[in-house]
Amino acid sequence: MNTHRSLPRRAALAATAFAAALVVAASGGGESTVTADTSAAASTTTTTTPASTPDDRHNQADVAFAQGMIPHHRQAVLMSDMVAAHGASADVKTLAAEIRKAQVPEIETMSGWLRAWGEKVPAGTGMDGMGHRDDGSGMPGMMDHREMGRLGDARGNAFDTMFLTMMIEHHEGAIDMAGTEKQRGAYGPAKDLADAIITSQTAEIARMRQMLDAGRP
Repeated sequence: MNTHRSLPRRAALAATAFAAALVVAASGGGESTVTADTSAAASTTTTTTPASTPDDRHNQADVAFAQGMIPHHRQAVLMSDMVAAHGASADVKTLAAEIRKAQVPEIETMSGWLRAWGEKVPAGTGMDGMGHRDDGSGMPGMMDHREMGRLGDARGNAFDTMFLTMMIEHHEGAIDMAGTEKQRGAYGPAKDLADAIITSQTAEIARMRQMLDAGRP
């Protein structure tokens, strides 16, 4: 008799325990789902946050750098273009070609910056007499009309010596201008270009001095 009565009771207890287990399992699954959704939301938030773009900023020093370096580069290119017609040595021709190859694209890059900023792109060809003025207002390293005329009249070894001597001074001026941009500029690409100019033109100065010292420019 007692055995028969306990069977329904045991069945009821088992059913209750099974239901409780289901509740616990359901509760655990729900918690897991919430956690996954939170992680996904966090991931979405992270990937859609706009990155800061400090390189978009520029200041007046950046404008001055581009507006000054463009005519400065143009004169270096003009001097390099003289080489072929003035009986220059093979070494000087090679150097001049490298200078031209580097500086023409840089002129185009800086002109693009100025147009994007709504600033004036300097006119001129590099023969505008922006060098050695008595009042000290000349651009560093730029040759004046008289010096460019002397270079244009030279031939052969005399041309090579004059070209190298002037280009050393020209490069030193560009390095000074690039140093000012690195100190005062705000536009990342302009500061990077200034750094590249300092590196490349410092190496070219050393190379030109070696050519002069060897007496075989």
